[in-house]
Amino acid sequence: MNARIVNCPQCGRPVAWDTAQRHRPFCSERCRVIDLGAWASENYRIPEKQDQPGDEPAGESGTPEPPAAS
Repeated sequence: MNARIVNCPQCGRPVAWDTAQRHRPFCSERCRVIDLGAWASENYRIPEKQDQPGDEPAGESGTPEPPAAS
């Protein structure tokens, strides 16, 4: 059976996707550690939604909030 070939997410080198490859999906421990360091340094982030002009945060519309029921 032929192993599936994928590219290392760090350097792009082709890597066999096989259980014998202990660093998969990376080609080496070096690429794996570089990627881990990027996560630890918060280099990978989900972008925040950009506010559109005219959008107001909840509760700041200028109308008073009804009193909380007790």
